[in-house]
Amino acid sequence: QVQLVESGGGSVQAGGSLRISCAVSEYTSTTNYMGWFRQAPGKEREVVVTIDRVGRILYADTVKGRFTIPQDSAKNTLYLQMNSLKTEDTAVYYCAADVRRRLNDRPILLRPYEYTHWGQGTQVTVSS
Repeated sequence: QVQLVESGGGSVQAGGSLRISCAVSEYTSTTNYMGWFRQAPGKEREVVVTIDRVGRILYADTVKGRFTIPQDSAKNTLYLQMNSLKTEDTAVYYCAADVRRRLNDRPILLRPYEYTHWGQGTQVTVSS
């Protein structure tokens, strides 16, 4: 059973940076996708980034060029490095895993409801 625990959220001023983490209890043989999505107050869940088992990464257009999954991610830890933060990035960020979907021949960006597991979320607040 995959368990995900996020940490590292907090408050930051616009233009600043923040790195959030996701501790992964285990990677099963069928965990082909992991990623992050977010949910702002009163809004629907929004995709942020998806990384697949072979390391291919796709970012949502809203965060492309500002957010990255660092290459120094430790084993069983997924990070999200967020730079040039904007007030509209304020949301609860969720780490997620999909243990059901087969690996696609192209990188794909999973929508929040396509993941099978997610954590409890970590709050990120960006002030002007």
